Amino acid sequence: QVQLVESGGGLVQAGGSLRLSCAASGRTFSSSHMGWFRQAPGNEREFVAVISWSGDTTSYSDSVKGRFTISRDNAKSTLWLQMNSLKPEDTAVYYCAAKRPGTNYYNQRPSSYSDWGQGTQVTVSS
Repeated sequence: QVQLVESGGGLVQAGGSLRLSCAASGRTFSSSHMGWFRQAPGNEREFVAVISWSGDTTSYSDSVKGRFTISRDNAKSTLWLQMNSLKPEDTAVYYCAAKRPGTNYYNQRPSSYSDWGQGTQVTVSS
């Protein structure tokens, strides 16, 4: 099991940047694929990005590709999401999550993730 705590959210103008952090504790962070999701009011939780346990492979949703970067440091048990060129439609609560052991890296359904943080609010003003 992995315990996760997000930070770094806030209010930013369109075109600005934010860096989200996710501090992990527990035995399995370094062996877990990790993802970022977001959820806006009235919407379902949406996949944003995923990174393999080693950090060698990353994947992004089409809506953030080229603007967001996911990274990790297993020695620090920390996951990041660098968000650039933010748009009002990026406004949401952002969650980090640890993938369920044994699930396929390319399965990005929320049900394939077993551990979730409490979320951090990102608001982008126009």
